[in-house]
Amino acid sequence: MAPALEDDEIDNNDYYSLLNVRREATQEELKGSYRRLCMLYHPDKHRDPELKRQAEQLGLHVIYHHDYDLDPQLRAIYDIYGKRGLDVEGWEVVERKRTPVEIREEFERLQREREERRLQQRTNPKGMISVGVDATDLFDRYEEDYKDLPGGGFPHVEINKMHISQSIEAPLTTTDTAVLSGSLSTHNGNGGGNINLALRRVTSAKGWGEVEFGAGDSHGPLLGMKIFRNLTARCFVTAQCGLQFSSRGVRPGCTTVLARHLDKNTMGYLQWRWGTQSSMNTSIVRDTKTSHFTFAMQLGIPHSFMMMSYQYKFQDDEQTKVKGSIKSGFFGTVVEYGAERKISRHSVLGATVSVGVPQGVSLKIKDLEKHRESSASDIARKKQEAESAVLLMQESVRRIIETEESRMGLIILNAWFGKFVTDNSRRHERAKVIDVSVPLQCLVKDSKLILTEATKTGLPGFYDPCVGEEKSLKVLYQFRGVMHQVLSPDGEALRIPKQCR
Repeated sequence: MAPALEDDEIDNNDYYSLLNVRREATQEELKGSYRRLCMLYHPDKHRDPELKRQAEQLGLHVIYHHDYDLDPQLRAIYDIYGKRGLDVEGWEVVERKRTPVEIREEFERLQREREERRLQQRTNPKGMISVGVDATDLFDRYEEDYKDLPGGGFPHVEINKMHISQSIEAPLTTTDTAVLSGSLSTHNGNGGGNINLALRRVTSAKGWGEVEFGAGDSHGPLLGMKIFRNLTARCFVTAQCGLQFSSRGVRPGCTTVLARHLDKNTMGYLQWRWGTQSSMNTSIVRDTKTSHFTFAMQLGIPHSFMMMSYQYKFQDDEQTKVKGSIKSGFFGTVVEYGAERKISRHSVLGATVSVGVPQGVSLKIKDLEKHRESSASDIARKKQEAESAVLLMQESVRRIIETEESRMGLIILNAWFGKFVTDNSRRHERAKVIDVSVPLQCLVKDSKLILTEATKTGLPGFYDPCVGEEKSLKVLYQFRGVMHQVLSPDGEALRIPKQCR
């Protein structure tokens, strides 16, 4: 068997996804896909030294599967135990001595258990705990207040507020999702909470609609509706309206946001809000691999302000971030600075110091729990591998396009993979997609594109741009001279054109 690749943690679906075959694929189907990738990554097909080196490196991933592809026993072991099952030593080798039938039966049982775990993971639970510490006395003490009190020489620091929130998502169908969220807050001895239920439906490749129901002890019942729509490839709009019921009557409200991609990493927003706190807001958000910058201006009742913030992201395993911001308006001026750091696989701890006039000084401690998080270094490695694969595909894609054009066949005009819509509170992350036009065109054969029922993240030229989030594949293609568009959820099979078999 070929030697194991270093630092190559591949999940059970990755081999099949890389070869773009079904888990139940025949030996002939596996051999055919294997030969196709060997031809694509063969070093002798590339003259450029750098391309030749990348081809040799990526070719190792394909060659490593060769023994596993041809040996039914090894294949059955891999189906159950994954890559580690092929490399075990010592007492674990006993498991290898099972017959293929026994291994296959155990695989079917574990497969059912994996499906149950997968359903639990898709609920995507998220939680946050935030604590506010009043440290004004450290900076603004009056000695006459303490001289007659025991222990008066020590400044008084206290926790004056706390906020806890939790949310879960439940996919109902391929187009419908339910989101249940709730929160509890307390400030200076006064507290409250609320609970919300939102039902979202994806209506088309360009948009979705959402209905929200909420209740709380401070604001009363809430009934709202939200609509998202892509106007162009670079521009989208959201509209939200709601009715807030309280002892003072019904308070209507409406919010509209128009957003546009200014460049690859920059978004611009225009927001208009009407209701109890009417305002107009404009902001620019720039998010890169190493930094996040926001500038915003608002004119409104009762608050008008100007705000600027900057965050630097260290490229370490702990995903350390330092940030600072300044906000000035009719309420005064507030300066904040702080940092956050990943303390475990699923948790992030952050602290922020706020110095304001006339608010004083406060310290906020935040513990954000993130489920299904992947390290930045692993994502960067997979991204580099995907970019190298795309470079190696260029010549093959050119020949495929020439062939398809001559027969008026299948041409991939544009293709994107990732998350296309997000919650309005995370607008800057909306463009979590990658261009996969070249990798998809490379998979076209005889005017057909057939993708198996598996995640697309393992396909050559692909990587996961938004780990732990629901993803889709959006394809704009031309067939028989007519343009078509399709949006397919990740994990589902895809056939283009639809009538192909």
